[in-house]
Amino acid sequence: MFQRVCLVHYHEIGLKGHNRASFEVRLLKNIEFILASYPVVTIKRISGRLCVFIKEGVDYGSACALADRITHIPGVARVSCGFKCPRELEAFYQAAGLALSEAAEARGGFESFKVSARRNHTDFAIDSLQMNQLVGAHLCNLFPDKAVRMKQPDITVSVEVVQSAAYVYARSLAGVGGLPVGSSGRVICLLSAGIDSPVALWRLAKRGAVCLAVHFSGRPQTSAASEHLVEDIARVFEASGCIARIYVVPFGDHQRQIAALVPPGLRVIMYRRLMMKVAEALAAREHAQALVTGESLGQVASQTLENLAVTDAAVSLPVFRPLIGTDKQEIIDEAQRIGTFAISSQDAPDCCTLFMPRSPETHAKLDQVIAAESLLPLDEWIPRLVEAAEPHDYACAAYRPH
Repeated sequence: MFQRVCLVHYHEIGLKGHNRASFEVRLLKNIEFILASYPVVTIKRISGRLCVFIKEGVDYGSACALADRITHIPGVARVSCGFKCPRELEAFYQAAGLALSEAAEARGGFESFKVSARRNHTDFAIDSLQMNQLVGAHLCNLFPDKAVRMKQPDITVSVEVVQSAAYVYARSLAGVGGLPVGSSGRVICLLSAGIDSPVALWRLAKRGAVCLAVHFSGRPQTSAASEHLVEDIARVFEASGCIARIYVVPFGDHQRQIAALVPPGLRVIMYRRLMMKVAEALAAREHAQALVTGESLGQVASQTLENLAVTDAAVSLPVFRPLIGTDKQEIIDEAQRIGTFAISSQDAPDCCTLFMPRSPETHAKLDQVIAAESLLPLDEWIPRLVEAAEPHDYACAAYRPH
């Protein structure tokens, strides 16, 4: 009777000024790309939100599954499943009754409801308060044993009247918020198979960055197990368009050489500085504007203020650490929410544990580090490691290779 739709609400984009339209278009293209295999007719911008028009014949369960997929896309604050209908009271009544019945069935019943109507254009004669009263009275007649409750009802039936149509819905799902991927430039994320760095990547993707990653594998000194876990993590992010490419860099032999040439206490610092230099070279290739790590202040020996400063001094690009003030439990909780924790909890040998010293330096001095680093043929190593980097591409609507 009415066309099924998913209304995509956003919050932060709505606060933008003259460039708001570019953010809306970017979000629309991202959703369109991710829903390519779903029964969607088209997606349009309407009155401060996006409307996904669903093909005829799609049932409520399938529409809700589609809506759930949209909620994981950065930039989406909320998704509502409902109907588009004519701007007529009788149509509002029918659509509201249908929406309430489907929402009630999905949640296993209800005891209370309310109507929230809004008129966005004054060319419609009936105002918001009147619509609330009229649609609410109709639903009371349809469901005489249910209570009307204005605060914390089991179900809220929403009616939104815009310039050319009306939208009625009774089920809304919370989205992840943030900005659409592709609205904030490119970054290179140092991505391990551990718990922290995937969360750091996710936070940058939610801020609109196109995230490319570099994974330093302990291969050939270790197995490729960490690479398989990173691939699994990437597939989690790919489902919401949050990762574009991963470079896998075989790093084990260079770690072995560093371990043989520098004082044991400085090994970890040397590993990190070389990683940053290689990541910066890959960033230049990709026209990325910053590096991202999953470091948290004081969590391990390499993450003291002194050691972080010495690591940063290896590169000229900005280094973002979105987890710097976050404790381990907070990071674990977020990893569980985004779906990477179970993957990262699996044991796999990688470069992070390779040739580790018994007592790593926690307060490194830059002059001492540079003196020790002069023993390493970095001018040969860095281009060799960059050329050895193996690219793995993922579906990301906002990424175009250079």
